[in-house]
Amino acid sequence: MDLGNIKRGPIVAALIIGAFVAILNETLLNIAFPDLMEEFNIADSTVQWLATAYMLVVGMLVPVTALLQQWFTTRQMFIGAMVLFLAGTVISAVAPIFDILLVGRVVQALGTGLMMPVMMNVILIIFPPEKRGGAMGMIGLVIMTAPVIGPTLSGLIVEHLSWRWLFYMVIPLAVFSVAFGWVFMKNVSTLTKPRIDVLSILLSSVGFGGIVYGFSSAGERGSWSDPVVVWSLVAGGISLISFVWRQLVTKEPIMDLRAFKYPMFSLVTVLMLVMMMSLFSTMIMLPLFMQQVLLLSAFASGLALMPGGIINGIMAPVSGVLFDKFGPKVLVIPGLVLMCVAIWMFMGIETDWTQGRIVTIHIIMMLGMSMVMMPAQTTGLNQLPRHLYPHGTAIMNTLQQVAGAIGVALFISIMSSGAKDYMITSADPTSPLEVRQSMVAGLHDAFFIGLCLAILALVIGLFIKRTYAPKEENAEQSSTAKV
Repeated sequence: MDLGNIKRGPIVAALIIGAFVAILNETLLNIAFPDLMEEFNIADSTVQWLATAYMLVVGMLVPVTALLQQWFTTRQMFIGAMVLFLAGTVISAVAPIFDILLVGRVVQALGTGLMMPVMMNVILIIFPPEKRGGAMGMIGLVIMTAPVIGPTLSGLIVEHLSWRWLFYMVIPLAVFSVAFGWVFMKNVSTLTKPRIDVLSILLSSVGFGGIVYGFSSAGERGSWSDPVVVWSLVAGGISLISFVWRQLVTKEPIMDLRAFKYPMFSLVTVLMLVMMMSLFSTMIMLPLFMQQVLLLSAFASGLALMPGGIINGIMAPVSGVLFDKFGPKVLVIPGLVLMCVAIWMFMGIETDWTQGRIVTIHIIMMLGMSMVMMPAQTTGLNQLPRHLYPHGTAIMNTLQQVAGAIGVALFISIMSSGAKDYMITSADPTSPLEVRQSMVAGLHDAFFIGLCLAILALVIGLFIKRTYAPKEENAEQSSTAKV
């Protein structure tokens, strides 16, 4: 396909608008859980399904996107994703009962699950390797900033308006995204329409869905021996092994695992898994510490994490430009060192820590993250030939979803175990001060494991280097597109 006359600017703008709307919504609803529990008269274990189902659907859908992108055009995928997201938002906004609200969230998740791999795949197609860093950096600006704005904005709205406004305000943004995409989004992918392997789709859905749900349930229930957790992980594990085997023996796999033949892609995928889990040691633990130990409100906790998120977002496009000029090593290694330093500092967390101290260390953490995430992903995907782009983006996005679920469960269980051990030796287990101190003891354990993961990521990062796709792929993309 000749991409010489494609105008990249409007296409990237459409992707950024759509991604911002979809990703903002992922973290928007969590702070409203107490209001939802009161209005619908439900328990916390029930309301948690609004988050769990969202993660579950995205985790099940993303692996199939590699197949879908070979059957449907770029315009169809983008507009379809945003229409689904819009429909889910409308359903959620007017939901008279909790069950309908949950259906709305599932439909929203279908849109988000389609959007993320499409966005990364389009960037890989329309930009040559030497210019992808800047483009991926712009996408990183959205991916990093939207989740941070979500809780703060949500806290402000819930404090002054109904929780339904969390959906009302998203509707015009989603409508604008659909309209903008309808006008400016172009078809840039090549349709091959491979055979649809229904068994692979079923194995993928049960495998990735079971793993994500199992780990998410372990985090929520606080027990790894719970039958739901055990059977979800067993079913997910068996299905996943069967799925991998089938992809290796079938002629037209829905997720082509031959992408792992490219060493830099494999290395970066492992790095992203470790990074995502390490990141959760702070993203999960810090709000809990601020609300349960420092006794701050949910809104104040979200506000404290906002400076780091904003700096992360601002630095993402800067890191992308620097990546294009200097390659990944000068960014990834210093970024991982900053992350290790920040998590090491968090290991000393105590009940007398100030909010300002947390904000400062969190900024260091997010600065390091911005130097690693998009440059590393771009490096890994750059090595793939074009026909593997949909598969590479699907693999990376899927495994990051799984890593997120594992991270939540891992660090909550470590923190809970550490807190229980502390209370066993406590002289006065009923004292509120001792309860707070027990949580700090659990956080010390959790951050120690987080530091171990960060050091592992640093070791992996030492082997990262600039890569390019095979020569025939580079020749295909050598035409200069208009901006």
